[in-house]
Amino acid sequence: MWSTFSVTDEEGRSVAPGVAGTAGGLAAGGPPQGSGALTGLMSGRSTFGGNKRRRTTSTGHTMSEAQEGKIKLAFFVAIVGVVLTVLGVGTEFWVELAPLKTFYNNQTCLTAHYGLWKGCTKTLWVADIDPERESCGPAEMPGESNCTYFKFFTTGENAVMFQKTTQKNLNVAAAMLAMFSLFLMVMGAICITMSLSKEILFFLKPASICFILSGVLVLLSLMIFHQSVLAFMASDQTVPLHYELSWSVSCIGCASAVLIIGGILFLLLALPCSPWQRCLPHKDSSS
Repeated sequence: MWSTFSVTDEEGRSVAPGVAGTAGGLAAGGPPQGSGALTGLMSGRSTFGGNKRRRTTSTGHTMSEAQEGKIKLAFFVAIVGVVLTVLGVGTEFWVELAPLKTFYNNQTCLTAHYGLWKGCTKTLWVADIDPERESCGPAEMPGESNCTYFKFFTTGENAVMFQKTTQKNLNVAAAMLAMFSLFLMVMGAICITMSLSKEILFFLKPASICFILSGVLVLLSLMIFHQSVLAFMASDQTVPLHYELSWSVSCIGCASAVLIIGGILFLLLALPCSPWQRCLPHKDSSS
């Protein structure tokens, strides 16, 4: 026979009758205490991260592992464009300037190269230059170098190299466009990070816009810089000078193309359905 007992508090008052031998002191005539909370805890385990893949996006569709893999691949493409942009913007090998080897004397010659932020002059030995090359250079050769930052952004002064004057308005415009494009890249990267961490496909659309605009701005920066070089060459014709765009410009051009491609990929991934499925439906499709 089961024996009953009562639970009393410190003042001796009865709190809840129970049956001896039952686990946890079940209340008489009612369900076990805490069973509702236990049921809710078991049914809501995904809230605590137990089942991450069951979380749905803002559009009502679950982000599958295949979608996440495609987003990461497109993000890798965009990161390549960001790295190329940083490499091109941070270096000063946008354009190389070189007079004839015999312009100064028969032993040394002077070459120069500059980018968005600073310019460098370098003295080279004529004997080290390729005999078939008429101008001094290339600038990558070892020699005595002297680099200075432009005063475009401090005192507003133009730089003078080989008796030619730079156009500060064009140079400042190219630099500002490059910096704004880097800001858009950072914003796009933040959107993709939030999309992957929160599994919300909505952030792919602003990310695609940021990366496409950044690629366009990088291309515009390159075009404006080229115009500044042409204006620089036309400022004075006293010194015969040869110019050529260097490897930093190649990085910027490739970065622009990669960023635009990455933005288009994000835009395609943000669509509710694949464009191929919309344009080429299955034969058994009712539509």
